[in-house]
Amino acid sequence: MNKFLVSNITRFVILVLVQVLILNNINFLGFVNPYLYVLFILLLPLNLTHYKVIFFSFLMGLTIDLFEDSGGINAAASVLIGFLRPSFLRFSFGISYEHQTVKFHQTPFAQRFTYISLLVVIHHLVLFSLEIFNLSYIILILKKTLFSSIFTILLILIVSGIFQQNKR
Repeated sequence: MNKFLVSNITRFVILVLVQVLILNNINFLGFVNPYLYVLFILLLPLNLTHYKVIFFSFLMGLTIDLFEDSGGINAAASVLIGFLRPSFLRFSFGISYEHQTVKFHQTPFAQRFTYISLLVVIHHLVLFSLEIFNLSYIILILKKTLFSSIFTILLILIVSGIFQQNKR
C-alpha cells in the first residue's frame, strides 16, 4: 500500500475513534457537540474522482451512524458535503484548485477558514435538521447549528494547526 492510502486510512480510523469515544460524550449546554470527523472529508485528496469523494464521505458518515445509532443522518450530511466539496474548493481556492496545486496547510488562512466554515455549517445544518425533523423547532436547529459549527471549526483549526506544526 502506498503512503497516501495508509495516511488516509489512519486518519479515518483515528477520527472515528476520537468522535465516538470522546466527542460524542460532549454535549455542552445541551446543544453544543463537535463533529471532528468532518475533517476527513475536508482533507480528502484533490485528485480523487467526485464519485470516490462521495463514497468515502458516505463511508465516514455511515461508520459514525453505526456507532451513534442515528439512522443515517451523519451519512446524509456527509454525502451532501462530499458532493458540494468541489464547488466550495473552487470558491475558496480559485485557480489553485483548478490546477490542483492547493496545499491545504500552505494556503492563506482566510481561504482555509472559508472552505472549512462553509462545509461545516452546511453539514451541521443538514445534520440537525434531519435529527430534529420539525420546522417548528427551527430556532433550536439554527442554535445547534451555529454553536456546534463554531466549536467544530475551532477544533478543526486547532487540530490542523497541531499537525501543521508537526510537519515542519
